[in-house]
Amino acid sequence: MTFSITLIDLAGAIALLLWGTHMVQTGVQRAYGPNLRALLAGALRNRGTAFLAGLGVTAVLQSSTATGLMVTGFAAGGLLALVPALAVMLGANVGTTLIVQVMSFNVAAVSPALVLIGVLLFRRDSSTRAHDLGRVFIGLGLMLLALHQLLTMMTPFEDTPNLRMLLGAVVTVPLVAVLLGAAITWAVHSSVAVVLFVMSLASQGALPPNAAFAFVLGANLGTAINPILEGSSSDDPAARRVPIGNFLIRLAGVGICLAAIEPIGRIMVTFEPDEARAVADFHTLFNVVLAFIFIGLLTPYARLLERLLPSRVRLEDPSRPRYLDAATKETPIVALGAAARESLRLADVLDGMLRGARDALAKKDRRLISETKRQDDILDRLNTAIKAFLTSIDPDELSDADHRRLEQILSFAMNLEQAGDVIDRNLLPRAMKGLKRGLNFSADDQAELTTMMDRLISNLQTAASLLVTEDMRSALLLADEKVAFREAESIATAAHLNRLRSNSLDVAQASALHLDLLRDMKLINSHIVAAAAYPVLEQTGALLPSRITSVN
Repeated sequence: MTFSITLIDLAGAIALLLWGTHMVQTGVQRAYGPNLRALLAGALRNRGTAFLAGLGVTAVLQSSTATGLMVTGFAAGGLLALVPALAVMLGANVGTTLIVQVMSFNVAAVSPALVLIGVLLFRRDSSTRAHDLGRVFIGLGLMLLALHQLLTMMTPFEDTPNLRMLLGAVVTVPLVAVLLGAAITWAVHSSVAVVLFVMSLASQGALPPNAAFAFVLGANLGTAINPILEGSSSDDPAARRVPIGNFLIRLAGVGICLAAIEPIGRIMVTFEPDEARAVADFHTLFNVVLAFIFIGLLTPYARLLERLLPSRVRLEDPSRPRYLDAATKETPIVALGAAARESLRLADVLDGMLRGARDALAKKDRRLISETKRQDDILDRLNTAIKAFLTSIDPDELSDADHRRLEQILSFAMNLEQAGDVIDRNLLPRAMKGLKRGLNFSADDQAELTTMMDRLISNLQTAASLLVTEDMRSALLLADEKVAFREAESIATAAHLNRLRSNSLDVAQASALHLDLLRDMKLINSHIVAAAAYPVLEQTGALLPSRITSVN
């Protein structure tokens, strides 16, 4: 009974350590996530700055997995070469060791103060960033508290025969310790938590130094396994170059250190007699030395990876999402960026539909009308995939800014899909009806239709740009485009009434068709404006009542 209670206490302390680590990561992501992503994107020009960016961002996030997901997204989209991507991962591997260094000192006494500061910040409703930083301080306090509990629980059992027997195989066979450490790290998704737990075992004498170092090697290997198994869902081998490349670097380092574990252990213990500090120093030195060795070999190593994992050449289904990777949902800022990139593909498809409709009206081409209508199916499927992806993100992991961005992307996707429906169900069927009846527009009416279609295409390009830049001046210009379409409709309505007085039935029918097409274009433009302009104007407070009343 006592043994069962002790196991429950041990599991509870480990769970508290994991939860504290999770709170630190999510708190930093909410408070500074977009800024960290921008910093990472801006520093990826060469391997030196990429290494420092990976180190800095991971030291703040305390999650090399989150950094890896950002880098993988950049690399998969062609925005980042493989060499700087691998350099970022080398920096991330070093960055994740820094909090272990801090925790290796006796700082348990500050745990209550950290929790108190965190609670005070968390309860400040007036500041979202203070709320998120409160999560960080609470998480750090919980981590220190959990480590203190682990040390307290392990002290009475350090000489227990059962524990010695359990760890016997680990002590005598370092490879077992490596495999066990890798498996545990993969299971708990936190090398920080595993290394800290190993430090607590080593400090109480439950693990001798060499066995503890082998466990640390396993933790470094295990944290590189997660991105491979749970990373990109793409079946293109090229999408896995970064995680596999990082794993192979660590595997090589683990193999070398495992072969030389005895002399390495003697050197570490000589320079650092404190067992916990020795474990932390070994963890840091392993990653620093590995980065120092491979940073100069990344160019030939990248060529080898490209040869082993070539890009798959295939005819891609245009309705299949390219950027909606389920693994990115663990890091909201990465997931929202992926959804925004996928939404821009909607704009590309709608652009093709508008150009097809314009050319079909000008050339009276029935085949082109049919081809353009089929593109609406691509819009529908992409929109459905984007909505399902965004609504599956855990809302508790999103900051207020993330919620606004999510709603903005949803509005963009749904309005573009509705614009495509207007083309598919209204504009193109009317054009086909005119062709079947042999109706001909006047030269002026035909020129006006072409001009207005070109204007729609230009407005759509502005809307796509707004989704990325959120520039208020562009949003105001796009919103004012509704005036041009209203004026065109008014002029066409007056002209149609005049033509109804003529004796020519064909002229009157062509005029009515011209008016209906302009109304369809006006509705399409309304959806384009609502997709991008209004969300930006609402966010900046520049959406006037007069613009709100003219949405339809």
